[in-house]
Amino acid sequence: MLKKDEVVLVLIDIQGKLAEIVENSEHVIQNIVKAVKGANVLELPILWLEQYPKGLGSTVPEIANEIDGQPIEKITFSAYDTEEFRVKLAATGRKKVLLAGIESHICVYQTAAHLLANGYEVEVLVDCVSSRTGENRQLGIDKMVQLGARLSSIEMALFEMQQIAKGDIFKAISAIVK
Repeated sequence: MLKKDEVVLVLIDIQGKLAEIVENSEHVIQNIVKAVKGANVLELPILWLEQYPKGLGSTVPEIANEIDGQPIEKITFSAYDTEEFRVKLAATGRKKVLLAGIESHICVYQTAAHLLANGYEVEVLVDCVSSRTGENRQLGIDKMVQLGARLSSIEMALFEMQQIAKGDIFKAISAIVK
């Protein structure tokens, strides 16, 4: 079970034109916005990365506008190969990672593989990942599962961390996922 005091949300490369051309891009971006809003309500740390922003552009505004701070710039496919990410992740003190972003079969997959190999638990938010093709999206998900990642959806993860159907936080999460 996910517990909100053990989880960090990690967002991979939801940037520029690439974010617009992945399969079901509008749906994926809307779900990632829900993930960020839910993480903010639950007071989860959020780490967000951008792959070579000079070439690929910045994180889409719908998502960037919901997050405090600055993205971590990377040129590696795996976020874990970027020292700033490893330092900031370790500073959270959390070992459970909710993973979202693009592309499922490249940067998301390689990040998941390295996190799992380094003692982190990974839950892939399947409604918050995509690739340019459906085949590559699914291949990335399948390989992450083979390595030991678990699958979830944004609604499932948020309610799992909330655990009780009452109170202001429950109401806020309910409004987000509608």
